[in-house]
Amino acid sequence: MPIALWALAVGAFGIGTTEFVIMGLLPEVGADLGVSLSSAGLLVTGYALGVVVGAPPVAILTTRLPRKTLLLGLMLVFTLGNLACALAPGYGTLMAARVLTSLAHGAFFGVGSVVATSLVKPEKQASAIALMFTGLTLANVLGVPFGTWLGQAWGWRATFWAVTGVGLVAMLAIATWVPRSRGDHGSDLMGELRALSRPQVLLGFAMTVLGFGGVFTAFTYIAPLLTELAGFSPGAVSPILLLFGVGLVAGNMYGGKLADRRLMPTLVGSLALLAVVLAVFSLTVHGKFAAVATVAVLGGLTIDHGPGLAATPLVAAALTASGLAVALYSWKLDRRPRTLAPA
Repeated sequence: MPIALWALAVGAFGIGTTEFVIMGLLPEVGADLGVSLSSAGLLVTGYALGVVVGAPPVAILTTRLPRKTLLLGLMLVFTLGNLACALAPGYGTLMAARVLTSLAHGAFFGVGSVVATSLVKPEKQASAIALMFTGLTLANVLGVPFGTWLGQAWGWRATFWAVTGVGLVAMLAIATWVPRSRGDHGSDLMGELRALSRPQVLLGFAMTVLGFGGVFTAFTYIAPLLTELAGFSPGAVSPILLLFGVGLVAGNMYGGKLADRRLMPTLVGSLALLAVVLAVFSLTVHGKFAAVATVAVLGGLTIDHGPGLAATPLVAAALTASGLAVALYSWKLDRRPRTLAPA
């Protein structure tokens, strides 16, 4: 695999760390800023909304920029956003800084995926994307556990200072290793917008939203789930997050290879297994050993106005099951015989 893919992986590592590490620091952030646990959890929601709302305008405004230039600009926004998080004097400022940081998220992974696939042969494209996203999974193995430990030991602001440093390293790696490709002149915006009229594209979005939504529903509150329900001490959260990250790396490596061979069966099987694990987590979260075992294999208003913290894995399982249903329907459309010749 080209070394440029590792440069993209460094950027993905930084973005993944800043996205997920806040989930392990919600109790510390809430206590320091004087807000409730559910309010602190909205820092995850604000970041996610920034990704969703910010990605389309960023794509439109930067469509004619060279891809390498765009990647560097996005990493600059990411770095400045994390610096603002580290310096934020209060909850509102921290929320604004999180939203600023998130503006680089969606566009980076979108452009990075295009660059990654352009660097390899067609039969290796899924593996190339998986390698870039290895940075995201390594963020859960190394970045999130270390960032959680750092935030618990030296204050949550120290974590964002560290991620700011990762952003600078990512900018240097991209500037050094990522080549200028033939697609550097920009992309066809209208062609990309027309692609949104294709049912399979919309179904792909739905699968992604529901599948990842299930994971994030449970993972957002992983720290209080482990400390308040499973009975672990705060210091035990980092090693357990490390175990979670090891499972992500293994799944990412083998998932990419399986997707190269049989895409839809791999996708359906992954979503089905994920829904089962999340449902089981709602039962095992009350015991230390069982909770750790479940985490190794793996919202919001539910806490304040619903059945409570323990119900979050069930909500997560329901979301993932919905994504599974969408995947099965999409697979059915793919297997349906074509009645019209392609244009």
